[in-house]
Amino acid sequence: MTQQIKAAFFDIDGTLTSFKTHEVPQSTKDAIEALKAKDIKVFIATGRSPTQMGVVTEHLGITFDGYMTMTGQYCFDSNGFLFKHDIDKRDLRIFLDYLAAHPDVGANFAEEDYVYFNQINETIRIQYAGLGATAPSLVVDDVNRVFDHPTYQFSAFVGEDEERRIVDMLPNCRSVRWHPMFCDFIPADGGKPAGIKAFLKLYGFSREECIAFGDGGNDADMLAYAGIGVAMGNGGELAKAAADYITADVDDDGILKALQHFHVL
Repeated sequence: MTQQIKAAFFDIDGTLTSFKTHEVPQSTKDAIEALKAKDIKVFIATGRSPTQMGVVTEHLGITFDGYMTMTGQYCFDSNGFLFKHDIDKRDLRIFLDYLAAHPDVGANFAEEDYVYFNQINETIRIQYAGLGATAPSLVVDDVNRVFDHPTYQFSAFVGEDEERRIVDMLPNCRSVRWHPMFCDFIPADGGKPAGIKAFLKLYGFSREECIAFGDGGNDADMLAYAGIGVAMGNGGELAKAAADYITADVDDDGILKALQHFHVL
């Protein structure tokens, strides 16, 4: 028998929202409201920044109990709870030197209340256009801000080979990828499991009492950590390999079907 589930964590892009329609299926909205009616806590678990949660939740039309943002590096709720873990500035110095030597590479940097790019190139424009109504604004700023402002995540718009070259240069960071156009860099001991742990500690829940949903490479360790890890049918191989269960696509009521499969609903 499945242990009683007390918390559910949801990635956004490709999990809650469809890459095809950029909308949340009605079955998903109904399922989350049904979880809340059973007093199961519901959380966002995303690589996006805190500043992007307003437009996201307004578009989703769902109120969550907490938000795990920047791949677990910045977690908060409406009651004043806050957990944060920023990137070592020595690694940021190395990455800025890399950007100076590779002027064609686009990158963005996420602070607590501000996200900016070193430049806006065609790769970035294409990727952000694919996010639809939940796409954040594109702002260019001086990358030397990283030395005066805590930075919780940064991203490089590069392929997998270049990603490996960059991460090999950074002693205190690791990379995660949920999109072929770019990868995110976070503290080596960070990630979505760290965010789950912060919320489980807050509520006194165990990992066996949570279920997590994701589709991308940056969800894999979260799916492996959760009591039940569910990969979307439209997800990538890393997420599917880490999951306990592979459900249907986001557009085929995948979240609802998984919750029913495990008798959570």
